[in-house]
Amino acid sequence: MFLSLLNKKEKLKFLDLAIYMVDIDGEPNETEKRVLTKMMAEIEEVKDEYSFEMTDSIENTVNFFKDCNKVVKNIVYLNLVQISMEDDLYNTSELLFLEKIQKKFGINAEKRREIISIVYAERDLREKATRIIKN
Repeated sequence: MFLSLLNKKEKLKFLDLAIYMVDIDGEPNETEKRVLTKMMAEIEEVKDEYSFEMTDSIENTVNFFKDCNKVVKNIVYLNLVQISMEDDLYNTSELLFLEKIQKKFGINAEKRREIISIVYAERDLREKATRIIKN
């Protein structure tokens, strides 16, 4: 969501974080693969350049975003939250990683709540649309 607003380097670095996020609890499941595919479609311009392997350490990648503007940090965090909430499975490693990102990016508790609400609202809208279309 809103990944098209990132510049090319930010998109590639975001993909590193996304890959890390889905691999954090082992092999990506089908839902996580589907989310990654959807995000790749949103950032079509870099898909041929990305190798689906981390290009740098996770610390360096997180620190890259630490110096970006607030909009970029919020977009990256929003999409990482979306990845973590897509499969409905609670994972401590994902939660701890998101907390680390939240602190490094300077995202306060209120902004975190707002971002999570956006992810839930988007998911609810998709489910409602699916029900309407199928009935």
